[in-house]
This record gives sequence, C-alpha cells and structure tokens, in this order.
Amino acid sequence: MRRTAEVLAAELARIGMEHVELIEVALPGGQTGHPLVLADWLHAPGKPTVLCYGHYDVQPPDPLDEWHTPPFEPSERDGNLYARGAVDDKGQMYMHVKALESLFAAGGGQLPLNVRVLLEGEEEVGGESIAAFLRSHPEKVEADFALVSDTEMFAPDLPTLCVGLRGMIYTEVEVRGARTDLHSGMYGGAAPNPFFALAQIIAQLKDQDGRILIPGIYDGLQAPSTDELAAWARLPFDEVHYLATEIGATSLVGEPGYSVMERTWARPTLEIHGMPGGFIGAGAKTVIPARATAKLSMRLVPPMEPMTTFARLKEYIESLTPKGVSVEVRLIHAGEAAVIGTDNPYIQAAVAALKQIWQVEPVFVRSGGSIPVVGDFERCLGIPSVMMGFGLPDDNLHAPNEKFNIRNFHLGIETLIVFFEALGAEHNAAGFGVAG
Repeated sequence: MRRTAEVLAAELARIGMEHVELIEVALPGGQTGHPLVLADWLHAPGKPTVLCYGHYDVQPPDPLDEWHTPPFEPSERDGNLYARGAVDDKGQMYMHVKALESLFAAGGGQLPLNVRVLLEGEEEVGGESIAAFLRSHPEKVEADFALVSDTEMFAPDLPTLCVGLRGMIYTEVEVRGARTDLHSGMYGGAAPNPFFALAQIIAQLKDQDGRILIPGIYDGLQAPSTDELAAWARLPFDEVHYLATEIGATSLVGEPGYSVMERTWARPTLEIHGMPGGFIGAGAKTVIPARATAKLSMRLVPPMEPMTTFARLKEYIESLTPKGVSVEVRLIHAGEAAVIGTDNPYIQAAVAALKQIWQVEPVFVRSGGSIPVVGDFERCLGIPSVMMGFGLPDDNLHAPNEKFNIRNFHLGIETLIVFFEALGAEHNAAGFGVAG
C-alpha cells in the first residue's frame, strides 16, 4: 500500500504537480492508516479549482481460483485490461493523472484551471483517514468542486453522470453460546448452537418479498422525483439481459412494486456477506461451535443517517436473540447517502465535454454503491461532486476478473481534458464561483 502511494506521489511530481506529500493521519487509538497523497497546482488566478479524488486501495482478490490470470499482474485481452483495481479505482484515478500530464505538456507547464489532487488508501474499508483529514484540515483541500471517477457508464458508448449514491453501514453480528466448542455427540440436544441462533436471527431480518423488517426503517424516505423516474424509464435497460448477463441467476428478487433501478438506486437494502465460524475444513469434525459470526451490511438512501440506522438494526437484532446465547452487533464502517443537484456549472460543463467526445447525449443516473467521501466533501468543504466514471456494468467490480475497457480509458482521458479546458476558458470564468 505504501509503495503504491509513493509511486503515485512520484508520478504527480513528474508531471508537474507541486507540494506533493504523503500525509499520515492519526486515528483513534494512536494508529495511522494508509497515507493520503496530496498535491496541487494553483497558478490560474480567477479560474475555478477542482479537487481530483481517487483511491488506490482495492478489494481482496478472493476467490483466487476464479481468476483467468493473476489478479495483480495486469493482462490485456479483447480490448480490456484485467487486474484487481483496473477500474475500481486505480485505472479511473490514473485517467486524472494522464489528463493533467497532457494539459501540462500542451500548455507549456501551465494548466487551464487550478487543481488539487487527493488520493486515499482506505476507500474500500470506510475511509477513516480521509474523513478525519477533511474535518481537521479543510483549508488544504479548498476547492470549488470535486471530480470523482469511481462510477460507471449505464451502458457501452452511453456517457453517464452519477448524481446519487446510497450510504452504507457495514457490521458484524456475533452470537456466542458455550464457553468453548463442544462435542455434538455428548452435548447435542442440550447445548445451544450459535449457528442455529444466528440463522434464526437472519431469517427475521427480511420477509419473503425482500422487505426489511426493522421497525421504522422506511419512515420518511425521499422518493425520486417524477422527472427522475421518467428519465430512468427511458434508459436502455433490458431486464432479461440484466438477469442473464450481469446477475446470472434464475430470477430477480426485491420489493414488489419497484423497478430494478428503484430497488438498486433509491431503496435501502440489507445483505449478508459471509458467516465465518465453526469447522469448515476438509473432512468431518462433529463440533458445536462456541460462536458464529455474520458480516452484514445495509445500503442507505436519503434521509437515512448511518448511526441512527445502526442503532435501529442493533436494537432489532438484540430483540431477536434466542435463549441460551448472547449477541453482539459491531459497526465496522459507515458512510452517508448523497444526491447531487444538476443545476451547477460544473455538471453542465461535464455534460458538454461528454457530448463532445462521445457524440451522444449523456444520461443522469444514481448508483447503488457508496462513495463515503462524496458526503464528506459536501459536509466538510461545502462543495458539490461531479461523478464522471467510465467503467462498464460488466467490469466485475469486487469480483474475480475485474477489467477496464482500454477504449473507455482513452476516451475518458480525452473527456477530462476537454472538461478541464472548458472550465478554465476565459469566457466562462465569470460563471463560476472561485475558491479562495
């Protein structure tokens, strides 16, 4: 992780960025996370300032046996680059670096606007360091807007701006029974089994239609506007193709009465990610485990607040605890939902740049995923984010054989160059609020 941060810092310095530094952020308990990479170039007076954000950490590559090529050895085939982090987010983050390098070269060492770069190494595990840094040092990242390329296009050759993200809480639920693992022949039938208790709890979190059963969880949710729903209905979406190609299951699930887009972009969810515990090795071991754990997350939509939602989840799970066991619900990390307005000049400039390069009218979508720092930018810096990504729906984010389409990588760089040039154009300067 540190080596990656050092390589990025060296690249930013090489292309012409200034004040490049690795920042260690002290976290509660005296620990420090993975370093932030910070750089700037602020020699365009009267022009807007963009904060280019990206993350250099990636998801674990497991299961390794499902990769066609080693996950940390990039492989090019069929016009794609395959590697863990190819699209989430190393490849997309690097588009910013290459766009800035091109602008420096074309401008004789000058950029058309002011630029700050902020890269983190903890996005996939909650982003504690960057959140703490933004709270304590907002002056070091003062800008007019943030540029985030950590999203995807709705379909190939359809330029897309993301204007909404779900929030998230990630938790662990641990159920404890006996003091130690027990022999099932000697104690089975009398000793509590934490796995059964955990299964009973999980079975009561959602009904058969996928509706979350936590009391009050749907109170006051903000529904998408009529115009937004109408725009989603016009998107080129084929549910049969989506099920067969992207999901690969026999049928879709979820709350009745809502479209796939509504269920994945504008409704809360609750998912189980894994249940470690007991004996899972080869062969047989007749054991009643002393404890069982489930990793559970919820995706949140406005106005759901992470800590309030966690408190509701914790209270409800504790109320379901069967006799003979105890339960502990732990919060691992959290992030807030965000919905971005489209009536600002930065979004409009992004629309124009996308249309110029891709020769197609861009679409606005939301994402079911979470990028916690977008909410932090709004709360700590008071700035909007332009979420302009160039991944594709089948890029296997967080899964084996992650890829990034190389044509999209190149067109993404071109789009960013046009975007930055438009924002820095003299005739547009008066239309933008200028940081500092």
